[in-house]
Amino acid sequence: MTWKHPSLPVAKKFKVMRSAKKIMETVFWYSLGVLLFKTLQPGETINAARYCQTFDKLREAICRKRPGQLTNGVILQHDNPTPHTARVTQGCLEKYGWEILPHPPHSPDLVPSDYHLFGPPKRELTGKRFDDNEELVDHVRKWLQNLDGSFFRDAIYSMVRRWQKCIDRLGCYVEK
Repeated sequence: MTWKHPSLPVAKKFKVMRSAKKIMETVFWYSLGVLLFKTLQPGETINAARYCQTFDKLREAICRKRPGQLTNGVILQHDNPTPHTARVTQGCLEKYGWEILPHPPHSPDLVPSDYHLFGPPKRELTGKRFDDNEELVDHVRKWLQNLDGSFFRDAIYSMVRRWQKCIDRLGCYVEK
């Protein structure tokens, strides 16, 4: 209950719209563009077994993008949640001969997806309404596919500068 003075106007009530449930997208990309874009259904989570299944799909995507070339020599950068560091995940990575780029804990400033990839689509989606999750996912997928190759290349090249700043600052936070 709210108390107010009788001479004040009646407060307007706004219609509250229920927001859609969050959608988890997994995006694997490299200097030339997106390799794999995978959508989890609402309520689904990533565990080590699912992450390994995603690696199988990623390997297939690499083979499609780079036909005739081996998929070893891949350097994967991901952060440190449990599914990424689990023994099962390490075994999958060893099976493919993929290397993990070390990632200091709590360092979003060193992950190109965090500082380069996620901001632009958020701005792209601002003010847009979608009828369902599939329409939203399709819009983001098309947006990513239409990005110029320099978008991804710039992110990869900026890693060197960011890592050097982190080293120079003895591991302290690097914003830009």
